[in-house]
Amino acid sequence: MNSADKKTAGWKEKVRHEFIEYWINVVYLMLIFAAFTNYRRLLLAAHDIDYTNYGVAVIEALVLGKVIMVGYAFHLGRRFEARPLIYPTLYKSVVFSIFVGVFKVIEHGIVVLWNGGEFTEILVKYAGAGFYELMANSVVVFVALIPFFAVKELGRVLGNNKVRTLFFQKRDNP
Repeated sequence: MNSADKKTAGWKEKVRHEFIEYWINVVYLMLIFAAFTNYRRLLLAAHDIDYTNYGVAVIEALVLGKVIMVGYAFHLGRRFEARPLIYPTLYKSVVFSIFVGVFKVIEHGIVVLWNGGEFTEILVKYAGAGFYELMANSVVVFVALIPFFAVKELGRVLGNNKVRTLFFQKRDNP
């Protein structure tokens, strides 16, 4: 195999790996956001309020799956990787929750500006009830990211193949 073939094979393998990683992130986030959307729907139904924004959970998972991958590309949260796994797990959960929160503010700001609003509208929104919604969303994302990063950290330390084997292959010992 010559050098050009190795580069092509390496590039294809990297794209394949990134594609699989993205969809693992999206499926996990979609399950979490759908569960919380269903929770919100049930709470509001107790007050006779209809809520059916399941599409928002899907779109948010698609976007945040990519946001997490961008965060990884910029090496966010790598500070405590040599310490016991609880440290990098919690640290990455905090860092990525903040990253997602900042992204959500930017996302809402772009929507306001796109619809002809002004920058002050963004500030007014987050100075009022929008701040509480952002904080509630950040808490949900933080809690959801703890098991997410715990498994990723196990994969980093033990190897992804070992974790995949532990979770998805039958073991002889009951």
